[in-house]
Amino acid sequence: MEMRMLSLLQLSDPTLPIGGYAHSGGLETYVQSGKVCSRDSAGDYIRQMLTENIRYGDAAFASLAYEAVCHSDIDECICLDTECTALKLPREIREASAKLGIRLLKVFQPVLQNPVLDQYAQAIRKKTASGHYCLAFGMCAAAMDIPKDDMLAGFYYNASVGMVTNSVKMIPLGQQEGQELLFSLQPLIAELVENTMNPDRDLLGLCCTGFDIRCMQHETLYSRLYMS
Repeated sequence: MEMRMLSLLQLSDPTLPIGGYAHSGGLETYVQSGKVCSRDSAGDYIRQMLTENIRYGDAAFASLAYEAVCHSDIDECICLDTECTALKLPREIREASAKLGIRLLKVFQPVLQNPVLDQYAQAIRKKTASGHYCLAFGMCAAAMDIPKDDMLAGFYYNASVGMVTNSVKMIPLGQQEGQELLFSLQPLIAELVENTMNPDRDLLGLCCTGFDIRCMQHETLYSRLYMS
C-alpha cells in the first residue's frame, strides 16, 4: 500500500479534529426555510453546490494552491489567500474557512516540515494571511506528494460527506438514504475532478448568489445548531 493513499485518507477524513462538524455551510438556512426537505431536494442542493459553487471556489483554490507548493511559490499562496478572503462574502463562511484551515495546518504543518507550509503558517501568525481551509488542504496534499487528481477527489468527497451528514441530521434522512445519496455522487465527483485539474483563474468566485444570501441569513436565524 502506498503511503500517499494513507496520507490522503487522513487529510480528507471528515472526523479530523478541526471542527468541521460545527458548520453546515449555509445548509441549515435552506432546511429551516423548507427548500431542502427530502432526499431529492438534498441531492439537488448538494449537486448544485458542487458544480456551481465549490468547483469555481474552494476546489479551484485547492488546485491552485497545490501547484503553488509544487513550485515553491509562497508569494502565489499569499496572493491566493487574499483573493479567497475577498471572494467569501458571507462573514460566517469567511471566518469558518479560516478557522478550519488554521486547525488543519496545526495538525499537519509540524510533521510535514515543508518550507512553503512553514512560511504560510508564519504569514498567518503575522496576520498577513487568513489561512483558508481550501488552500491549506491543497498545500498539505502537495507537501505529502499526493497526486493532484487524488487530492481533488478527496476534497470533493470531504465536502460531499459533510453536506450529506448534515442533511441526515437536519432534514432528517435515514442513514441508508444518506449513504445511497453519497454513492450516487461518485460519477459527478469524478467529472468535477477532471474539470478542476486546471481551473480558469478568470472564473474564480463564480458562485450562486442565492447561496451567499442564505449564508448571510444564517447569522440571524431564530435558532441554530451550526456556527455557519
